Amino acid sequence: MTTRAFTLLYHDVVPEGRWESSGFEGADADVYKLDCADFRRHLAAIAQSLRHPPTTGPALLARPSTEHPVLITFDDGGVSAALYIADMLEERAWKGHFFVTGCRIGTSGFLDRNQIRDLHQRGHIIGSHSYSHPLRMAHCSAEQLDDEWRRSALVLTDILGEPIQVASVPGGDYSRQVAVAASRAGIKLLFNSEPVTRTQIVEDCLVLGRITVKRGHQPKRSSAIAAGNRQLQIRAYLFWSAKKVAKQLLGRMWLRVRVILLEHRAKKDARPGADSRN
Repeated sequence: MTTRAFTLLYHDVVPEGRWESSGFEGADADVYKLDCADFRRHLAAIAQSLRHPPTTGPALLARPSTEHPVLITFDDGGVSAALYIADMLEERAWKGHFFVTGCRIGTSGFLDRNQIRDLHQRGHIIGSHSYSHPLRMAHCSAEQLDDEWRRSALVLTDILGEPIQVASVPGGDYSRQVAVAASRAGIKLLFNSEPVTRTQIVEDCLVLGRITVKRGHQPKRSSAIAAGNRQLQIRAYLFWSAKKVAKQLLGRMWLRVRVILLEHRAKKDARPGADSRN
């Protein structure tokens, strides 16, 4: 059984400055988007650290591994998956995981049915990212959780003609009940946003953590994650834990405060001479 997995969480990859062209819009979403040139540097750095090519969730389920499995995932279902990301992965014969928000399929900035089908036929993994992308998914009722996973799975199954078994949790808000509901919907492997490498089983579902990559993160950081750098993992976990406490204390206010701070940062970075990597 796979006991550890080293998973990178990306979102959209777009031409520099065109953050609004793929995925969700707004300063809170843009912070997770990389430009194409930067993403290429990340892939090159990751390649240098790998002992084996990146694997996929279905491959892990079919043949559990203890040989340092590395996975690359992309959340939200933005159209950049079809326009840029898949091509760059395929230049290295790598496959990615693209997690699609069900209600956004075919809308502006998001993958349409034909693009989803094409990515699947090219060997990439298509999974659920819930139906409506609730930002506080762990706070949804059991009925809401069942609806989110089942509606999304039904939409994607209709597009691909086969059951959806892989998913990721939106908004970084995870609880055991989120995984239980995903398992009831037929999900066999669920990625959350907890920066841990250990895996766990919830009902019939294997749960994997991921370490998030944001704009401004250096390629060497992604390389270190893929290589299993323990010190970096600890720092990521401590930061994530502090943020989790803040979310619990502030509740819904956390989302408003976060947006205000990120919008302020975006305006600051847009000033002439500003360095967005600070």
